[in-house]
Amino acid sequence: MNQADVFALHADVCKALGSAARLKIIDALRLGELTVTDIAGAVGARKASVSQHLAVMRQKGIVETRRQGLHVYYRLASPKVLQACQLMREVLLEQIASRGELVAAREGGAMASGKGEAP
Repeated sequence: MNQADVFALHADVCKALGSAARLKIIDALRLGELTVTDIAGAVGARKASVSQHLAVMRQKGIVETRRQGLHVYYRLASPKVLQACQLMREVLLEQIASRGELVAAREGGAMASGKGEAP
């Protein structure tokens, strides 16, 4: 497998993670294995919808399953999936905070100058 193939696989996994519903599922699985019913309750979604998302995530190697009797339990294939999602969330929160500081600085500048527009 060459580097281009690895980039293509990376892009496919990122596409699979490009859904708020799937990110919620990953968050629900952070503490361990859950059934579809448990996940649906945790994320506030229909079981059918959760099942479809889990099928995509399983195909991409994001989640794994274990059958016990009539129940199928889902878990993250690697704790690094959760770490990657948490890292991206931290980046986004930093960006939001930075924008908030910029807005506050602009509003403060407009108020200090007595003008209704930002400088």
